[in-house]
Amino acid sequence: MSDQRRVRPALETPSNRPSRSRNIKVQRTFSEDAERDRKNNFIVQGSLLAVASIVVRIIGMVYRVPLTAIIGDEGNGYYTSAYSIYTLLLILSSFSMPTAVSRIVSANLVNGHYRNTHRVLKAACFYATVVGFLMFCALWFGSDFISESFLKKPYCRYALRALAPTVWIMAYLGILRGYFQGSGNMVPTAVSQILEQILNAIVSILAATILFKMGEVSNLVYQSESYTTAFGAAGGAIGTGAGALTALLFFLILYASQRRDMKRRMKRDDGVVESYGRIGLLLAGTMLPILISSTVYNISSVIDDAIFGNIMTYLGHAEKIVSQWGVFGEYHILFNIPVALANALSSSLIPSLTRAVAAHDRKNTVQRVKYSIRFTMLVAIPSAIGLCALADPISRMLFPGKNVELLIMLTRIGAIAVVFYSLSTITNAILQGLGHLSIPLKHALVSLIFHIICLVGLMFTGMGIYAVVLSNILFAFLMCVLNNHAIKRRVRLRHGIRETYVLPIIAGVVMGLAAFGTSIAVRMVLPEAERYTRVGSAIMVAPSVLIAVLVYFGLLIKMHAFTEEDLDNMPMGGRLKRFI
Repeated sequence: MSDQRRVRPALETPSNRPSRSRNIKVQRTFSEDAERDRKNNFIVQGSLLAVASIVVRIIGMVYRVPLTAIIGDEGNGYYTSAYSIYTLLLILSSFSMPTAVSRIVSANLVNGHYRNTHRVLKAACFYATVVGFLMFCALWFGSDFISESFLKKPYCRYALRALAPTVWIMAYLGILRGYFQGSGNMVPTAVSQILEQILNAIVSILAATILFKMGEVSNLVYQSESYTTAFGAAGGAIGTGAGALTALLFFLILYASQRRDMKRRMKRDDGVVESYGRIGLLLAGTMLPILISSTVYNISSVIDDAIFGNIMTYLGHAEKIVSQWGVFGEYHILFNIPVALANALSSSLIPSLTRAVAAHDRKNTVQRVKYSIRFTMLVAIPSAIGLCALADPISRMLFPGKNVELLIMLTRIGAIAVVFYSLSTITNAILQGLGHLSIPLKHALVSLIFHIICLVGLMFTGMGIYAVVLSNILFAFLMCVLNNHAIKRRVRLRHGIRETYVLPIIAGVVMGLAAFGTSIAVRMVLPEAERYTRVGSAIMVAPSVLIAVLVYFGLLIKMHAFTEEDLDNMPMGGRLKRFI
C-alpha cells in the first residue's frame, strides 16, 4: 500500500493544469502537421515529378523541331515507327519494373526489412540482365523482319538497331528508379529524367546531322533517296541510348553514396529474411499483371502502325505511309506534354496509396484517390481545350512544312484524347495502388478489341491517318469509363462532378475562346508576310497562352472552385490560399 502511495502521481493543481493543457495542444498540433505532411507528400512528390516530366517533354518537343527539320517527315516516320516497337519491348523488359520494385520496396521499408529490400534489388537485377539481353537480341536481329514484313517500312531497320542497346540499359535504370520511388523520394527520378533528355537532345541532333550526310553518300552508291532520312532517324535513336546511359550512371553514383547507410541499417535489421525464390515469386507476381496490362495498354500504337501500313498498301496508297505516320508522330509530341502530368502523378501515387491501403486508412485512401483525379483534370481539361484553340500557330511554330495543314487538323481532332489518356493513366495507377492489378488488364483488353475494330472499319472508308486518331480516342475513352466504374465500386468514392469536371470545362471553354481570340487579334496586327511563318506563329502563341492561364485560374477562383481543404492538398496551395 505504501508502495502504491509512493508511485501515485501528484494531484493536478490549478498551477500545473494550464501547462499540461498547452503540452497536449502542442502535441496535437505536431500530430496534425505530420498527418497533413503525409497527406500532401504524394501530391508534392507527384508535382515535382510532373514538373520534371513536363520539362522533359518540352525539351523533347524543342529538340524534335531541328531533328524533324534535318530528317523530314519521312525520317520522322521511320523514327516514330521504330520508337513504337522499342517502347513495346521496353514494356516487356523494364516498364513494369519501377512500379513493381517501388511497391515491394515501400512495403519492406515501412516494416524496417532492409535486408529483404537489398535482396529485392539483387533479384530484380538478375531479371533485368536476362530479359534485357533477350529484348536486345529481338530488336537487333529481328529488325529486318519487323521493318519489312510487319511495318512495311524496310528502311526502318537502321533506327531499330540503334535502339537495341537502349532496351538493355533501361532495364537496369527501371530498377533504380523504382527503388528511390519506393523510398518516397522522387527527386532522383526527376533529375535523371531531365539529364537523360538533355543528353538525348544534344546527341540526337549531332548524330542525325552526321548520319544524314553519310546517307547522302549511300544514296549515290545505291541509287536511292531513302538512306539520308533512314540514317538520320537512326541518329535520333542513338541519342535515346546516350540519354538513358547518362541517367543510369547518375543513379549508380547516387546509390553508391547511400550504400554505407544501407549496410548499417541491414546490420540492425533482425527481421525474417526471405529466400530469393520467394522474393522472385513476389516480384514476378507483382510485375506480371502490370506488365500484361501495360503491354495491352501500349501495344495499340504498334498495332496501329501495322494495320495502317498494311491497309494503306492494300488500298494503293503505300507512298503516303511514311510521311503521314511522321505527321502523326509530330501530333503525338504535342499530345504527350500534358499527359506527362498524369504519368508523373501516377508514379508518385502507387507507393503512397499502397501504404494507405496496407494501414487500412480509408480516409487517406479516399483523399489520395479524390485529389489525384481532380488535380489531373484541372490540368488535362484546359490543356486539351488550349491545344485545340491554338493548334494552328503551335503547329506552324514547331513543325512548319508541307504537311502542316494535316498536323493542324490532327491536333484539333485529337486534342480531346489528352483528357481521356490522362484520366485513364491515373485511374490505372489508382487500381494498381489499391491492389487490383488485374482489373486494368481486363479493361485494356476490352478497349483494345473495340479500338482495333474501329480502326479497321474507319481505314476502309478512306480516312487514312484520321482513323488512327479517332480509334485512339475511343480506346482511351473506354478505359476511362471502365476504370472509373471499378473505382467507384471498390472505394465508394464521390469526387464531386461539379468541382472535378464541370467547373474546369466551363473555365476551359472561356479560356479557349480568349486564347483563340487573342491569337487572331495578334495575327491581324502582324505584317502579312509574317502571319504564317515560324516567328509570326511564336508571337501569336506567347500572349495567347498568358491570357489563357490568367483567364482559366481567374474563373476557377471566381466560381469558388477551391475549398480550403482542396488548397491544403494541392501543390503550393498555402500560397494560393493566402492570395485568394
